[in-house]
Amino acid sequence: MPYKEREIEKKYYSIGEVADKFKVATSLIRYWEGEFDIIKPKKDKKGNRRFTKEDIEKIGLIFHLVKEKGYTLQGAQEIIKKDHYEISDKASMVNRLNQIKDFLIEIRNNLNVKNEL
Repeated sequence: MPYKEREIEKKYYSIGEVADKFKVATSLIRYWEGEFDIIKPKKDKKGNRRFTKEDIEKIGLIFHLVKEKGYTLQGAQEIIKKDHYEISDKASMVNRLNQIKDFLIEIRNNLNVKNEL
């Protein structure tokens, strides 16, 4: 069995990396930062935003509510204030299921390529 190197986990992510993860514009991330109190990225000396994994999870929650569920910003703010933990659990579950789905699709595609050879 070959040795598998551990992936190096980053501590901070740039706004561009976060925007790419959710396939949105960086301006939307900045806008949500102003609208939602739960997003508080650290800023370096130049003023560049540095997002932690927790920040990205919170943005994922907002993304889930606004983009996937169709809530307005005000509706999403109310839900986050009222049922933050329940919504966060559901969003993380949906995220994990999407990761599993992508993994299974990758396996299927690899099997199809091997069968064609």
